[in-house]
Amino acid sequence: MTDSTKTANAAAADGVDYSQTLFLPQTEFPMRAGLPQREPELLARWARIDLYRKLREAGQGRDRFVLHDGPPYANGNIHIGHALNKVLKDLVTRSQQMLGHDSNYVPGWDCHGLPIEWKIEEQYRAKGLNKDDVPVVEFRRECRAFAEHWVDVQRKEFKRLGVEGDWDDPYLTMAYPAEAQIAREIMKFAETGQLYRGSKPVMWSVVEKTALAEAEVEYEEHTSDTVYVAFPVLNAPAPLAGASIVIWTTTPWTIPGNRAISFHNRIAYGLYRVTAAPENNWAKTGATYVLAKNLAESVFKAAKVEAFELVADVPAEHLAGLTAAHPLRGRGYDFDVPLLDGDHVTDDAGTGFVHTAPGHGREDFDIWMANGRQLHEREIETRIPYTVDEDGRFTKDAPGFEGAQVITDKGEKGNANDVVIKALVEAGTIVARGRLKHQYPHSWRSKKPVIFRNTPQW
Repeated sequence: MTDSTKTANAAAADGVDYSQTLFLPQTEFPMRAGLPQREPELLARWARIDLYRKLREAGQGRDRFVLHDGPPYANGNIHIGHALNKVLKDLVTRSQQMLGHDSNYVPGWDCHGLPIEWKIEEQYRAKGLNKDDVPVVEFRRECRAFAEHWVDVQRKEFKRLGVEGDWDDPYLTMAYPAEAQIAREIMKFAETGQLYRGSKPVMWSVVEKTALAEAEVEYEEHTSDTVYVAFPVLNAPAPLAGASIVIWTTTPWTIPGNRAISFHNRIAYGLYRVTAAPENNWAKTGATYVLAKNLAESVFKAAKVEAFELVADVPAEHLAGLTAAHPLRGRGYDFDVPLLDGDHVTDDAGTGFVHTAPGHGREDFDIWMANGRQLHEREIETRIPYTVDEDGRFTKDAPGFEGAQVITDKGEKGNANDVVIKALVEAGTIVARGRLKHQYPHSWRSKKPVIFRNTPQW
């Protein structure tokens, strides 16, 4: 037996309670929290005394503290993200109330959009039904009933977290007065001439038939077709006469939407001539191409060129005023393709030039819009074509390819790349092709690839 054990036994024998000699805070809280039993009791007590009404009465006449709550979707049980969000907001509104404000928390729900529609579509698929076969009014009715159900479920779950708020009168985006107010606000823009119809590229899910926000997109490994394509330079002085600008893209199907070529004023460019190439090679002996110097060797390797030479340096300022022909010129693409200086262009990969289709990429759209005045001065049509529809099919704005599909409604690769590459081969403007495994955007719901497409926007 140790000395400490002997001392403890002696103290016990003497009846000394050493816990009474410690300076501990005095509290009415029990040593055991017993939360599974205590929480329902607390919530019942708050309901019994009508705590929310008492808080509102206490806040009358005080300065208001307003927290605009970003509403959750009414499409399922709450998860840990909901819990963290609501508990933190409850801490803020309660503390502001105790600091002397009228801090009224009004919960709300987003009852529209893809998260809810997708759940109904999942139910259809489980029954072997097709959403497109269901009348739109019936589909919307089912979505509304679905949202109403989950509003009630989530309200009970949020209350269970102890969040205090105006649960009897939340705001719902599908409430008819709310929808009417949205219409009124839109009409204010229309009446003052501030509402107009334009367009811009968005990430689009062919499977879900909807645009996706960045938060709804995840990146997965994907194998893409790649092509190097030559854009013949128009009306250029020597030594660029007869030369072509070469671009590289992992989305050959966007070539019909090409309207410009982007370069960067800090990249060193050169004019190269092919001096030896295999018979029947796409890159012919004697052909001249403008490329970034850092990338010329890799481009000619991909093009199976046996030998090449640098003919001349091409200062970036000489590129600024150049115009090229579309690689499918004579096939419904007889417009001029201007070269535009863009900060997004690098010489890390590709050719040092970026194929610019303003209807199929954010950076492409931005540089196209930023150069609007210059394009008008150069008498270049600035309308962005609608080359691909909601089903992922080429439209009349992609002459020669109408109906070809980029991605099928099942999320599989369509025939759009194949028909475009075939046309480039026939036009004699393809330099090389290949395949690349890389990270590509997918919808986090359907797990299928998405596309960038130009859509009307108000």
